[in-house]
Amino acid sequence: MKTLYLLRHAKSSWKDPGLDDLDRPLNKRGRESAKTMAAYLRRARISPDVVVCSTALRAKQTLEPIANAIKPPRVTFESRIYGVAQPELLKYLRGLPESVECALLIGHNPGLHDLALALADAKSRKHLPPAEGKFPTGAMATFRFDGAWKELRSNGATVLSFTSPKK
Repeated sequence: MKTLYLLRHAKSSWKDPGLDDLDRPLNKRGRESAKTMAAYLRRARISPDVVVCSTALRAKQTLEPIANAIKPPRVTFESRIYGVAQPELLKYLRGLPESVECALLIGHNPGLHDLALALADAKSRKHLPPAEGKFPTGAMATFRFDGAWKELRSNGATVLSFTSPKK
């Protein structure tokens, strides 16, 4: 069984409209949400073999308290998951080494939300926000599936949980 966590970065700041999107930091609420999710991951004893994080500043800042809390053995900063659609995210996940049993991906909407909806089997999809709904900043979906990463497919994973900093 493989486990996949999809975490949307925490709330970012729009204070400086001239800032490049990649360089937008977390705002105060986002920093608090990232700490809240870090505490959740520690309490839930979530320990991914690898964390794959977007290269956007807000994603890196979301990762910081999480990495301090759970001390993952490997962190990869990946520009290929920044601002891409669901098919590219799925393609990336299919390329993960088979030695990885558990992965945490920190990314962005709408690709992350679309990926979550695509992966979820029909029975467990109800645990996710609907397509017209919102995958909130700082929220995380947990999936489990049988087989190899290269075989990960649409409707092929079970949603175990969906949580957000507010919960």
